[in-house]
Amino acid sequence: MRSIMHANRLHLLLPFALPAAADAATALHDIRSAALDRLIARATLLERVIGEDFQRTLPHERWIARQFGASPSSSTGAAGAAADEAPLAPYMLRADGGEPGDATWACVQPVHVRIAHDHLVLIDPASLELSHEEAGALLAVARPLIEELGVRIEAPRPARWYLSGDDFGSLAGASPLRASGRNIEIWLPHEAHSGERSRAWMKLQNEVQMAWFGHPVNEAREARGLPAVNSIWFHAQGAARPLRSPFTEVFSDAAATRGLAITAGVRVAAPPASFAALNASAGANANTNANGNADTNAPPTTLVELDPFSAPYIQQDWARWNAAFAALQGDWLEPALAALESGALAELGLTLCGDTGSVTLAVTRGDLRKFWRRRVLASLFIE
Repeated sequence: MRSIMHANRLHLLLPFALPAAADAATALHDIRSAALDRLIARATLLERVIGEDFQRTLPHERWIARQFGASPSSSTGAAGAAADEAPLAPYMLRADGGEPGDATWACVQPVHVRIAHDHLVLIDPASLELSHEEAGALLAVARPLIEELGVRIEAPRPARWYLSGDDFGSLAGASPLRASGRNIEIWLPHEAHSGERSRAWMKLQNEVQMAWFGHPVNEAREARGLPAVNSIWFHAQGAARPLRSPFTEVFSDAAATRGLAITAGVRVAAPPASFAALNASAGANANTNANGNADTNAPPTTLVELDPFSAPYIQQDWARWNAAFAALQGDWLEPALAALESGALAELGLTLCGDTGSVTLAVTRGDLRKFWRRRVLASLFIE
């Protein structure tokens, strides 16, 4: 059984793995990061994107969209703060089992909005723990309200819907994890060119909210001490375009990343539990060939997206985040460093993301010998 690491380069995409400077001391408390420290010290810095406080999209969404050529900024190579596009909904729809065609789609998710002192706050949709049955019952109530407006709806997954309609064609929405834990006022959907609120969206949102108020699903949830599902969230709008992949295979649980890979015609699977499991998976699939849209001029590269950090980052649960960071060290970074040292791995790429910016690094076996390079982890933190 051959090892894929003799042929492939490995790139790890790590959403919410880069704490803000203000949180770093707490997030990394008592962490021993010898492998990461050495990799960062010797790596080549490929890209540093600072981002802005009020961007609608997340840095890992913008990064993955640019890699596959899905965002308008891809053709110009724009990666700075001005690039705030991640039109990922059509690819999410494809990953969920639908077919976007050439229409413009937005992703719409059931959410909980709680009342704070003088404003409304969105909570992380994943924390709802919404069951398939609950989501299906709520969707059954909302579907006719949506279709009455002449809006097309596809819901291959009850907790993630896709809407396409002329009234929503120019709307810009924020990623739910971008708005989670914050006053939702500035994150609500608005017309991309004028900044004005959409009356059509506000009407639909209000009608769904009223239909779900007092719904048996919500009554049962509240009786169990769970938050009610009391609103819907609009984001990721865009239309699918032809893609090319810089990766020969992709391992990810994220619908957007999976959909991009499917559209580009490369192999996609769930992420393995560890570097060792990835190597075993590669050997087992040594004869599996990607379809024709991978960049054949680039060295074979495997993308692995690992996301144990998002929920604890959003919830500011730094003990849990710390534990995930320690697991990343042992499961991935230490064996990847050993593979680099032995020559079994040609190159390791790392894209570390926060909630506004990201840093991309690459390190080869030759880089490990460049003892004069002395970059430290703290230099990567984003204010």
